[in-house]
Amino acid sequence: MKLITSLTSPYGRKVRIVLHEKRIECQIIVASPWEQSHLVCEHNPLGKVPVLLLDDGKPLYDSRVIVEYLEHVSPVGKLIPADHRQAIRAKRWEALADGILDAATAIMQERKRPAKLQSADAIAHNQGKIERGLRQLSHELGERKWCLGDSFSLADIAVGCLLGYLAFRFSEEDWAAAYPNLAALHERLQERPAFLETVPRDVAALPA
Repeated sequence: MKLITSLTSPYGRKVRIVLHEKRIECQIIVASPWEQSHLVCEHNPLGKVPVLLLDDGKPLYDSRVIVEYLEHVSPVGKLIPADHRQAIRAKRWEALADGILDAATAIMQERKRPAKLQSADAIAHNQGKIERGLRQLSHELGERKWCLGDSFSLADIAVGCLLGYLAFRFSEEDWAAAYPNLAALHERLQERPAFLETVPRDVAALPA
């Protein structure tokens, strides 16, 4: 298998962490949707990373589909609970974290435009999504160690990738002070090798 992804993409990071946690060997092909759009579009008509190329050459996208596939490839490190209700809970956490990321990356895209062309309304609209989303994540996490309780899961990976992206691209936002339980979760996750080895690097100085 081969994974086409950007080293700054939080969605790609989620897949890379899952690969690491499940000890699945996979070649990483670094590609920016902006600089190597031809490579990305060749395998994903939407021109987005990550894309997982299977051994037969068929591509899988987006990150949620890829993660679901990887969960069934290896029995090591189960990340989605076997119980259906718990599995839905994990996927719900993932959907909310990814949705907040969608808003954050939309802001980054708007900020790339010339200042006079940027839409303050669009930025404020997406900022509202981030604030409401973080408030909901904090409320649902409460005092638990992990998102689903006592067990590390895909939910924690998704939330961790979100928080890592905010720390990376929105360092001016003091979300850690506003939501200390999310900050504590983020710190716990940074102790895991899979998270340490996938910290986003601003190699190309481009948003994911």
